[in-house]
Amino acid sequence: MPLATILVDKLMGNWPENRIQKLLGIELPILLAPMAGPGSAKLAIAVAEAGGLGSLPCAMLNAEQIRSELTIIRQRSTQPVNLNFFCHKPPQPDVAQETKWRKRLEPYYVELGVDPQAPVPISNRTPFDSTLCELVAEMKPEVVSFHFGLPDKELLTRVKAAGAKILSSATTVDEARWLEQNGCDAIIAQGVEAGGHRGMFLSTDISTQVGTMALVPQIVDAVNVPVIAAGGITDARGIVAAFALGASAVQIGTAYLFCPEANVSPVHREALRNAKDNSTALTNVFTGRPARSIVNRIIREIGPMSDVAPAFPLAGGALMPLRAKSEAMGSGDFISLWAGQAVHLGRELPAGELTRLLAEEAFALISKS
Repeated sequence: MPLATILVDKLMGNWPENRIQKLLGIELPILLAPMAGPGSAKLAIAVAEAGGLGSLPCAMLNAEQIRSELTIIRQRSTQPVNLNFFCHKPPQPDVAQETKWRKRLEPYYVELGVDPQAPVPISNRTPFDSTLCELVAEMKPEVVSFHFGLPDKELLTRVKAAGAKILSSATTVDEARWLEQNGCDAIIAQGVEAGGHRGMFLSTDISTQVGTMALVPQIVDAVNVPVIAAGGITDARGIVAAFALGASAVQIGTAYLFCPEANVSPVHREALRNAKDNSTALTNVFTGRPARSIVNRIIREIGPMSDVAPAFPLAGGALMPLRAKSEAMGSGDFISLWAGQAVHLGRELPAGELTRLLAEEAFALISKS
């Protein structure tokens, strides 16, 4: 019998662990990482229709944009969908810090012919609030996930009342325990290899962040809810390893950046193609919060971790004119080139095909063991 047929007929019962499929109502234990910027309705639809969990990143969208994107998803797929939100506290303005940051970037403004005295654009990352909570109650997504902890208890209670399953990212065992105690239905164990922003919320020390191989089994032992492995998982071998460590599913981001459905600029896409195993670094220069990006000029010359960068998400505002000017010239010098450490394993395939292929290859390896 062809492997694809086996997958269709017996998938739910033959994975080593199927708690996530049952919890979220999905066919495959593969979750699309909700990547703010690259994420799109098209990408979420493709993954959902292939059997994984489609995710829509909402941190850079307002309520009406979220409504519009989710409506598109609902029109084209009846599968469960995940809405992802940030839970950071908006920072207090710090004029002195922002002035230092502008001064540090001034040579780049002059080089690119940008007015250093022009008003700084607003770098917006919307934290989950009552307005977004009302939208969740109205639209009733099957899953709601959070980054940087969880929202206030009152808001979380309303999300649960809307019928959504709750996920959030943990970068340490302490964070995982806290998330379970505060109402998470499953926990995303985000290893330090992961691309994009670290989900850390109980600590700010990136020097003690843990890799996926060490983090996943310790979180599995510490909590009772299902654990979803994330970070450095780009092919079937990573999926199998995650299950061996006790995970119930995987969350994959970087592998999907190569897909045509992802909102990835030509400059970013070229950087992904050329990246090697040591091409990424954790940096705060793009937003003020640690995130993994492919190393470019701004990271080399200012970062990776700068004590001059304003608090999240304010650092990004002053970079916007530099990004716009340089990207128009075909340069990635000032762009956040988000990617995880296993970026070199990425394949340029449509998202639905990639999802099924990852599942087939992982299932074949598991069946051999």
